Amino acid sequence: MKKTIGILAHVDAGKTTFAEQILYHTKSIRSRGRVDHKNSFLDNHEIERDRGITIFTDQAVFTYGQSTCYLIDTPGHADFSSEMERALQIMDYAVVIVSAVEGVQGHTETVWQLLRNLNIPTFFFINKIDRVGANIENVIAEIKVKLTGEILFTAGLIPQAVKNTGCLSIAELKNMSPGLMEFVAERDETLLELYLQGRVENVDWLMELKQLIKQGRVFPCMAGSALQDVGITEFVEVLDLLSYSDYEEKSSEKFSGRVYKIRHDEQGNRVTYIKALSGKLSVKDILEYGRQDESTGSVRPSEKINQIRSYNGTRFSTKEFVSAGEIFAVTGLSKACAGDGAGTLEERAVYRMIPALKSRLVFDKSLNNKEVLNKMKLLEAEDPALNVSWNEALQELHFSIMGVIQLEVLKQVIEQRFLYKVDFGPCQVLYRETVSRPATGYGHFEPLRHYAEVHLRLEPAPRNSGISFESICHIDDLLPSYQNLIRSHLFEKEHNGVLTGSSVTDVKITLLTGRAHLKHTSGGDFREATLRAMRQGLEKAGCILLEPFYRFRIEVDIDSMGRVLSDIQKMHGDFEPPETRENKLTIRGRGPVATFMNYSMELVSFTKGKGSINLFFDGYDICHNESEVIENSGYNKNADPEYTSNSIFCAKGAGFTVEAGKVEEYMHCL
Repeated sequence: MKKTIGILAHVDAGKTTFAEQILYHTKSIRSRGRVDHKNSFLDNHEIERDRGITIFTDQAVFTYGQSTCYLIDTPGHADFSSEMERALQIMDYAVVIVSAVEGVQGHTETVWQLLRNLNIPTFFFINKIDRVGANIENVIAEIKVKLTGEILFTAGLIPQAVKNTGCLSIAELKNMSPGLMEFVAERDETLLELYLQGRVENVDWLMELKQLIKQGRVFPCMAGSALQDVGITEFVEVLDLLSYSDYEEKSSEKFSGRVYKIRHDEQGNRVTYIKALSGKLSVKDILEYGRQDESTGSVRPSEKINQIRSYNGTRFSTKEFVSAGEIFAVTGLSKACAGDGAGTLEERAVYRMIPALKSRLVFDKSLNNKEVLNKMKLLEAEDPALNVSWNEALQELHFSIMGVIQLEVLKQVIEQRFLYKVDFGPCQVLYRETVSRPATGYGHFEPLRHYAEVHLRLEPAPRNSGISFESICHIDDLLPSYQNLIRSHLFEKEHNGVLTGSSVTDVKITLLTGRAHLKHTSGGDFREATLRAMRQGLEKAGCILLEPFYRFRIEVDIDSMGRVLSDIQKMHGDFEPPETRENKLTIRGRGPVATFMNYSMELVSFTKGKGSINLFFDGYDICHNESEVIENSGYNKNADPEYTSNSIFCAKGAGFTVEAGKVEEYMHCL
């Protein structure tokens, strides 16, 4: 049986040490390393060992009983949450590590929400019970209140004082004790009726429990100390007992898989990491991946598999074939991206962790701009959230980022891999724009021997929904191949808004009609017409500015309540009724990234280190100081070299330009 197990936690909860112990006890590694000794098996990058935190997702393989398990160690720092989220797509089960001292922290809640969105069955391990200040009972209560609402406690390592009817020993699990039957029956009406009737012998109670866990209705929890090697072997035993997969049944199907990571090896080869979901894949097979190229109507991209690698840490062995349930890497795919479906799976993964900040790369002017951009695009292939872009007008290279720690790491990575001495400019908020009302944009491109016309309807879409496309254009007016071409051009790049030049989002675009010429339509004619229609529509649709928001949780002594609530209001945030516990106060709310991004230093200062704030990205919403941001941006919509809302028509053998406000008088389809 093959299983993919992900390890997740807030930074410094002991996640990597926990993974190290599992690998040692299952004989996957010969000796245990430690994060503080800079020799842990999965934190193998020099930067990770220097900083003592996980930055890059890595995998290891271990066997236990009849199972082959792929262990995925993910970053716990919020700045690398996009790397963590990409790994979630391939997990069969997740293990969330919670510190017995710090309890449920901000990033733990973010992880939990992502797990529930994907419905990934989850186990909990309360770590560091050997530490001064550890309080298992409080942590269990916190998990129930902030996360699960209902937990199955499975280990005798949970102290008797905090046990409840849901606490079962390993022996009870194996022997299907009356306590187990009762616990399972209470969570299913059909099973409860059988239990009350005494017909317990007709039910596989252990399998029913496994299914409750698989469905996300029960969450097993254990406790121990990864550093002191307490509770690890018991946890592995319970994890194996209560988890299952059905990949063996899917091995006879056609191949399908999910791309979850891109790396480049020491020779510069592009290595694509894939989770096989069904079927088999062999060396020299032709693998389809990604989406269909709708601009040409051709089939999905496909390339030959040159090599299949099975990784365990940094080491790998080559294989002739892989089957459902395995995690592997291939060479030969030159354009696959993280999140792509492969084989029969065409659906692309949707990611929620979106960078809210941007920064410009500062590099030696003697370096060739194009060469530097190409190198940075390699980093973008490995982390698509970086969204590396070149601003021609400013002659600047921009990165989208999650936080300042990520910038520090990027600086080190660039120096080590490409030998460039670089720096980054100050972090700036990554604004976006959307439309406030419906509008129709018209675009026409007809210089001599060229022809294309496009009519687009732009409408506001739900917040944080992105851009969607629909065509109601009749095929008698425009062939499907041209309609697909228009769609392709709309999604091939981000579109600049008209207020600050920020990228446009949350818009529904409808293709109303269009026109081509039998002889003269060619090349990029529809690209020109589409972009002009989009731009003219944005100018008419009343753009509004959006800014990123944080969801925050602030914990302070109750004496600091007045100051904190006042600060939140000054920073244009909203908050829920504060929660008090003894002399501690917890405040949850939401506020703009622009005002909250530097508040942690101020909070620590006036609380003398006793206060803490956890921030996590919570989407985009209406900007609180739109006019100020627009003025500071200095953007001139009429001087953007990449966009124009004017159209080009032809008369007497020559093209002429018509300004946006008059184009409707010239359109051929009106």
